[in-house]
Amino acid sequence: MKEIFSFLADVAANNNREWFAENRHRYADASGRFTAIAEDMISRIARFEPAVAGLPVKSTLYRFYRDTRFSPDKSPYKRHFGCYINPCGKKSVHGGYYLHLQPGSCMLCVGTYELPSPVLRAVRQSIVDNPQHFHAIMTAPALAALRPVLGEEHLKTLPKGFPRDFAYPQYLQPKQYDLSTLVSDDFFMKKDWAEEAAEIFRIMKPFLDFVNDTVDDYL
Repeated sequence: MKEIFSFLADVAANNNREWFAENRHRYADASGRFTAIAEDMISRIARFEPAVAGLPVKSTLYRFYRDTRFSPDKSPYKRHFGCYINPCGKKSVHGGYYLHLQPGSCMLCVGTYELPSPVLRAVRQSIVDNPQHFHAIMTAPALAALRPVLGEEHLKTLPKGFPRDFAYPQYLQPKQYDLSTLVSDDFFMKKDWAEEAAEIFRIMKPFLDFVNDTVDDYL
């Protein structure tokens, strides 16, 4: 893990093709190590999410090269390694498990991102129809201890068409239904970090199941 973090820190400070060409061997080493981590995480998650058992590790990984065509940031390389363990594939609206390694910004996340408008509305409606159940999931002591963040972007008010007096407006305002918890770099230096990470994913699974129960109707 130290080699992975060292490489990511250095590529963030030297994000250009000349440096990368001279350090391609370090990328190959770090990438190979992360691939092994992703493969191990698949097997650990499969203990409580059998649908991911046997998932090809390559199907969970992302390219390290950035698409800069429409971005003001022309840095050619990412500053992180990420894997998205989803039995339906990375591009599916079905939610999965995401591991993000980036010095100073590491994250464990479950859920789904960029839902089509009808599906997003349906997930919100499911929350309105089952408010106490969803609230119980979100306030379960084990999950609350992780201090999770629901969604990355949020509406300033309740979405149109939903009751203004809904008891938990914070559950309807996210634009994405993913749940993430930030973890320190030191977390990944522990000998048993992988088992702890899998346990965090397991704790988050009731949220993921709730969302997927609705999303899967649209697959």
